[in-house]
Amino acid sequence: MIASMDQRLSDINKHFIELEQMMGDPSIATDPERLMALGRERAEIEDLVTAYRELQDVEQQIADAEQMKQGDDVELASLADEEIAELSGQRETLETRIRQLLVPKDPNDEKNVIMEIRAGTGGEEAALFAADLFRMYATYAERHGWKVDVMSSSETGIGGFREIILEVRGQGAFSHLKYESGVHRVQRVPVTESSGRIHTSTATVAVLPEAEDVDVDINEGDLRVDVFRSTGHGGQSVNTTDSAVRITHLPTGIVVTCQDEKSQLKNRAKAMAVLRARLFDIEQQRLHAERSGMRRSQVGSGERSEKIRTYNVPQDRVTDHRLKLSLSNLPGVLGGNIDEFVSDLQAADEAERLQEEGLN
Repeated sequence: MIASMDQRLSDINKHFIELEQMMGDPSIATDPERLMALGRERAEIEDLVTAYRELQDVEQQIADAEQMKQGDDVELASLADEEIAELSGQRETLETRIRQLLVPKDPNDEKNVIMEIRAGTGGEEAALFAADLFRMYATYAERHGWKVDVMSSSETGIGGFREIILEVRGQGAFSHLKYESGVHRVQRVPVTESSGRIHTSTATVAVLPEAEDVDVDINEGDLRVDVFRSTGHGGQSVNTTDSAVRITHLPTGIVVTCQDEKSQLKNRAKAMAVLRARLFDIEQQRLHAERSGMRRSQVGSGERSEKIRTYNVPQDRVTDHRLKLSLSNLPGVLGGNIDEFVSDLQAADEAERLQEEGLN
């Protein structure tokens, strides 16, 4: 392990000991807020400190085994070699774990998700593909035990979506879905194509961490709220009440429309949730630009213009262009089985952040 990392770990271990001492101080024990804050800080580094102490113990055992080899007992030296080989494997595993724990976590990883799927080039076929992507993500979310709520949608006449906005609620939703931002491309014979020619259509996906009121300060004076009668599906109240809501954020020009609910209050609440997520995303991108000079990465940059994945129906192949990974069983992928792509993207992102931290 490099010296700078060892010093960093030593400092973290000392701080952990200090935190435990402070939590045992009678004067702090009577201050619930202070005690809770110290407890959270301790919990954040506990796994790292545990791994570091295990590593120290393993390294000491290796040093002891090396010492055993120095004697004249051949049999003892052989046993020491076997022990060193086993302990070296444990050391490598612990060092890898420590590097992972040292990488700063994305503070948004545990947030819920606002996902926006829009038809791109390709007309009706692009809208049908947007619907396919919606079903893919809805099924994927269901398999992970997450809840999906459609916040707004604009349907076409044959079952496609010009746009659909959904909320995905569940632990770790953003950490899994954030890599799906970008342009998705499908190559297939459209159902509307009589000549049997293969067409290429696209849909864009935006994945935003859901923002709470405390994350984004929105001035009511910056909003223009319009209400109007809903159109399309929605039951008996459609075209009879002004339940649809359009919110315009004047400083940025962002416009959010929600009309899926029969209640104007519910549509307004959903529209505000989408607006907060978009404004939060803008602020996150600004901060990211300041910190890293707008790092352009194939993994996790969330660039809306990136063609991240191609779904080739005739060849039964799905290719993720960031990973240069192709998988067969396209129906399974569109059926929500995207775990291999997600796990590989997470691993690639982690490796990149390790390199940025100088820990690889």
